[in-house]
Amino acid sequence: MALEVTGKLIVIQPTQQIKENFSKREFVIEISQQTNTGMTFTNFASFQLVNNACSVIDQFQLGQEVKVSFDIRGNKWERDGQVKYITNLNAWRVEAAMAQPQAGGYQQPQQQYNAPQQPQQNFNAPPQQGTSFEPNVGDDLPF
Repeated sequence: MALEVTGKLIVIQPTQQIKENFSKREFVIEISQQTNTGMTFTNFASFQLVNNACSVIDQFQLGQEVKVSFDIRGNKWERDGQVKYITNLNAWRVEAAMAQPQAGGYQQPQQQYNAPQQPQQNFNAPPQQGTSFEPNVGDDLPF
């Protein structure tokens, strides 16, 4: 399931090397929505980039409007008889958000930066040698 959201880039974290073959990088965007009553609600969404995609966010500056294409990934984690659920917003494309064109004007499309696509993986199967590592698979830690 691919989703998209546009917002202002407010945090870019450094890349974290989690395991030998798995790294992640988190970033946060501010999403403001105005209701039909004129009230504005602001939300903050934290996304992660994994492995080769970690450098995708380097192209952007804090405060810049970006459009993020992402998938929702969820895992079940059990420890000592307690079940926890973890949800990640895995970004796979980040591009500059296009400003609204002036009346009658034409806006040149912005260049987009695509992260390499991660292969779909069965989260119940153990990781295979030589494939990319998905977070929380075969690990008892929630992060």
